[in-house]
Amino acid sequence: MRVVLAEDLFLLRDGLVRLLEAYGFEIAAAVESGPELTRALAELEPDVAVVDVRLPPTHTDEGLQCALRARRERPGLPVLVLSQHVEQLYARELLADGSGGVGYLLKDRVFDADQFVDAVRRVAAGGTAMDPQVIQQLLSRRSAEDRPLGNLTPREREVLELMAQGRSNAAIAAQLVVTERAIAKHTSNIFGKLGLEVSDDDNRRVLAVLAYLDHDH
Repeated sequence: MRVVLAEDLFLLRDGLVRLLEAYGFEIAAAVESGPELTRALAELEPDVAVVDVRLPPTHTDEGLQCALRARRERPGLPVLVLSQHVEQLYARELLADGSGGVGYLLKDRVFDADQFVDAVRRVAAGGTAMDPQVIQQLLSRRSAEDRPLGNLTPREREVLELMAQGRSNAAIAAQLVVTERAIAKHTSNIFGKLGLEVSDDDNRRVLAVLAYLDHDH
């Protein structure tokens, strides 16, 4: 699997290259600026891009904007964005086209190698990998503003958080130590309360939930 990596801090970039190579990824390019990232994505057509939000020369959201432009030119290009802090605007921009193959992780997650590599693989496969802190902030904000979310039971909120991170029913059942059938019932109740149509497509289901949570009514 070919990866284009964009990170301006040399030590972190070098560490990510070594980590990904150790897990069998091929590093097509490891760059440190927005212009370099734009060229690499256009010329190398990687299987997945791992991109720091803030890159030179602007050090604002250069990395994110380069990735979004590349996705417009090559729809569905898998992009995993790394950020120092939870920035809901960035998460919303990344999810806006609803086509999947996106992730948003805090840089702290990089230090858990298995979790980080799982996120890269999930995004490369067209799935979604959202940082739990991003999901928690979206959930807490929406619960204060939207009555339907407030109608969820504590267990349903827990299941929704895990769903929104991109986990399957089987994975949620294993984490909560309940049956998969119980999780299926919870997810059905969640979609009913949120007025969302149930879909067999896990990625589409997650994106629908996130779009609902982060939509201004």
